[in-house]
Amino acid sequence: MNHTSEPRYCGRNFAPQEVQTIRRIITEDPQRTRAHISRLVCKALGWYKPNGGLKDMSCRVALLRMQKDGLLTLPPPTHRQELCRPRIQISALTNPKTPITTPAGKLAELNLEVVTGQEKSALFREYIHRYHYLGYTPLPGAQLRYFALANGQILALFGFGAAAWKILPRDNFISWTHHQRQKHLHLIVNNARFLILPWVKSKNLASKLLAMVAKRIPQDWSRLYGYEPVLLETFVESHRFHGTCYKAANWLYVGQTKGRGKLDVHNSASLPKKDIFLFSLTPAFKEILCTP
Repeated sequence: MNHTSEPRYCGRNFAPQEVQTIRRIITEDPQRTRAHISRLVCKALGWYKPNGGLKDMSCRVALLRMQKDGLLTLPPPTHRQELCRPRIQISALTNPKTPITTPAGKLAELNLEVVTGQEKSALFREYIHRYHYLGYTPLPGAQLRYFALANGQILALFGFGAAAWKILPRDNFISWTHHQRQKHLHLIVNNARFLILPWVKSKNLASKLLAMVAKRIPQDWSRLYGYEPVLLETFVESHRFHGTCYKAANWLYVGQTKGRGKLDVHNSASLPKKDIFLFSLTPAFKEILCTP
């Protein structure tokens, strides 16, 4: 079957026999939880991460979207977090701080910290929810989050997640085939969130942090997932921003989205158009992404 006629979820096509396999796994034991089903589906379909682990989180998202599209019926959720996502509560921890106007080059102890643990993760969510115009949504697939700090005070936040499946200007720039993209897409990481807190007015800080995170992310990603990405991408709403900091940090503008969103399989959505910027993490990124 042509890949365009197969349903696609979370960067993977599902052939009719695979959908049948998923239905069988769901129905053969009514006591199975959604988490158990996703692990069994990953093993049955050979859906693994590059480091050998199961892609069970992506699988859970795919199963939920399949259910929404009427392809299958999952058992009722059993865990509280599956029944309802708790609202993010605003606390004094994220209240505005004293304005910072020191230029980036003179900030003391400027560094990046990987966000780990429940407490810091909750703080990250709260800052993004409170101050980012897009609010907080969970990042898909493999991900990394950073706090940028000076003298121990949080100045900015980064969120990196899975790349968009199909973006024509990016794909034309890379010049890869459908199969090459399917095999190597995990080597591209999406800068989904970049927030400099509103009381931070430090000249050149944005471009400096973008340069710092580009140096850090290959080793941090490799430590977590067992491989190094070769390209970063980001999308900037053109009616809101000009992408100045990305240009200053040597990110390359390659075109604009069509305003449909990465989940719009019916080409019917109407979303803001976004400028597409790329940053190579190795000079050989095209050669690696276009490997047969």
